[in-house]
Order: sequence, then structure tokens, then C-alpha cells
Amino acid sequence: MIKNKDKSPEETTEETTEETKKKPSKAKKEPQEDKKTKKQKEADAKVEALEKEISELNDKYLRVMAEYDNFKKRTQKEKEAIYTDSVGDTVTELLPVLDNFERALASFGDDAKESEFFKGFEMIYTQTRDIFTKLGVKTIETKDSEFDPNLHNAVMHIDDEEYGENVIVEEFQKGYTYRDKVIRYSMVKVAN
Repeated sequence: MIKNKDKSPEETTEETTEETKKKPSKAKKEPQEDKKTKKQKEADAKVEALEKEISELNDKYLRVMAEYDNFKKRTQKEKEAIYTDSVGDTVTELLPVLDNFERALASFGDDAKESEFFKGFEMIYTQTRDIFTKLGVKTIETKDSEFDPNLHNAVMHIDDEEYGENVIVEEFQKGYTYRDKVIRYSMVKVAN
């Protein structure tokens, strides 16, 4: 502040007092503005932190839901596989019974085929075969078909010009599939 020589000390004091009054009021406004911006910045930071936390929680939620969905699908597939395997295993254990019925029916002579005993055997065999068919068990066809290592088990081989190459000549034991899975391979004799 520059002192004026022309002014009286009272006027100078008044100016100084006025200047002093003005300066503190500016100083008071600035901290209030700083406090407002500080509070605003803090609030913005809190909002940003909360939005980030919400985003993280939402991401975790979506991941857990996807994982749960995958778990459900995997469990369903496992249940189906267990059912398929258990039915396949059960049918495999019962196939010798079906084979024995076929052998028993083949052992009857022509005159015995009219007996009640034969008819009873035939009814039980037919019923058992029908149950297997309902379950989805299918017989592997071998008659006049080409040898397929995925379906047949070659136990004998003959050279015969009557038959073509890799043709099944004789079936020793029937093969079966369950839901497109081989549960027992056909035992066959293959030509050429």
C-alpha cells in the first residue's frame, strides 16, 4: 500500500480498514468453495467406488450363474450317461439268458415243436426279446453283410471263392447294440 501525503491519517485509516474488510471476505469465500469442491470430489469418488463395486458384483453374479448353468448341464449329462451305462450293463448280463433260450428252442425236434413245453419256452423268449426291443436293444445284422470291425468279432477265417472279400459266412453268437453303442460284438466267421 502506498501512502498518499495529501490524505489525512483518518482517510488513510479508513481505506486501510476497507481494504482489510474486503480481503478477509475473499479469504473466507475461497475456503468455502474449496470445501464444496472437496466434498463434491469426495462424493464423486464414493459414487465411482460404489459403481465399480456394483460392476464387480454384477460380474461375479454373472459368472456364478454361468457356472451354475454349466453345472446343471454337466450333471444332466452325467445322469443320462449313468442311466445308459447301467441299462447297458444290465442288458449285457441278461444276454446269456436270451442266448440260452435260443439254444433251447433250437434243440427241440420238429415233432416236439407242437408241445406245450416248446410253446411256453417260445413265449418267454418272445417276451424277453420284446422287452429288449422296448429298451432300445437292437440285434446286429450279420447275414450276407460285410465284416465291420466296429460291430463284429472275427473268430474264424476261410478262403472260399463262392463269397466275396470280407463277407460274413456264419454267425456264432449274436451281437447287440444299445443306443448306438455296441454292448456285445457279433462272433462271426469271415470269408477271404
